Amino acid sequence: MTDNRQIVLRQRPSGTPRADDFGVVTGPMPEPSDGEFVLRNLYVSLDPGIRQRLSQVDSYVALIDIGDPLTSTTLGVVTASRDPRVSVGDHIVGFHTVSEYSLTRWAPMTRKVDLDATASPSHHLSILGMTGLTAYFGMLDIGRPKAGETVLVSTAAGAVGSVAAQIAKIKGCKVIGIAGGAEKSSRLITEFGLDAAIDYRGKDLPELTSAIRTAAPDGIDIYFDNVGGIQLDAALDCLTVGGRVAMCGLISQYNAEGPIPPLTNLFKLIAKSARIEGFAVLRYADRFPEALSDLSSWVRDGRIVFREQIEDGIESAVPAFLKLFDGRNQGKMMLDLTRR
Repeated sequence: MTDNRQIVLRQRPSGTPRADDFGVVTGPMPEPSDGEFVLRNLYVSLDPGIRQRLSQVDSYVALIDIGDPLTSTTLGVVTASRDPRVSVGDHIVGFHTVSEYSLTRWAPMTRKVDLDATASPSHHLSILGMTGLTAYFGMLDIGRPKAGETVLVSTAAGAVGSVAAQIAKIKGCKVIGIAGGAEKSSRLITEFGLDAAIDYRGKDLPELTSAIRTAAPDGIDIYFDNVGGIQLDAALDCLTVGGRVAMCGLISQYNAEGPIPPLTNLFKLIAKSARIEGFAVLRYADRFPEALSDLSSWVRDGRIVFREQIEDGIESAVPAFLKLFDGRNQGKMMLDLTRR
């Protein structure tokens, strides 16, 4: 039976990915060997971080070779199993191929989920998936917010940034968000409840720095960064003594074709006795139950709201992925494969 479509890498992107960098191929239905199981994927997460693994650069997740399927977090139902821990009918979240069916093994990031515990199965890939978990540990373990502090979040209208910003609000902080465009900037206040919003579009480094200082005249205690570039440089210039920077992503660099412009304000880390720290959410796998309990409670109480953008079918994977790099996405980007 040849009925398993998957997304493969045709060529390594140069700059911003293009549709012809990828392909949809059909292959045989996978059959498990000892210790393996097969998932029929129901939902697939599409994240900017996939871009990092399409080029020959260092990454904390294995690079994707030309001709190989893309990999990401998926939610699927087990259709065949030769792993005693996994039964047919179990619902599994883990790191798998971007395909209709995935052949896989149990791994540190693998977990069973109860679909009846959420309003939508897709939530296991958004607020209760890597999105929510990344925001949770990045803000709370790296940022360590205290009531009364001022927090700045880049891509604050995005999937991770919006949740991180709302967690800071829950902890009693003043929160300023950076977003691109008037619509997303307005959303930071009207939908996500932040205290101030900055539209970065059209601003150079001095203008962005001035906008941050206007919104936070006493400085920034925590900067949650998804971007790097001039947004990081501007935030460094506005840190308070003992300020913290949580490095979550560097989307400004993912599609760079030449040398990355140097930061000009790194000395502020010395002058302000501040620190900058990167993190990868997979390091916190043993604490996922703690985070999922808190996130579920905050959603249930209406203290966190979130957006999902769900596209239908495996054939929508590439167009949906490309939307992540031109600002057209309006929430956590996913594929719905339930109606194959």
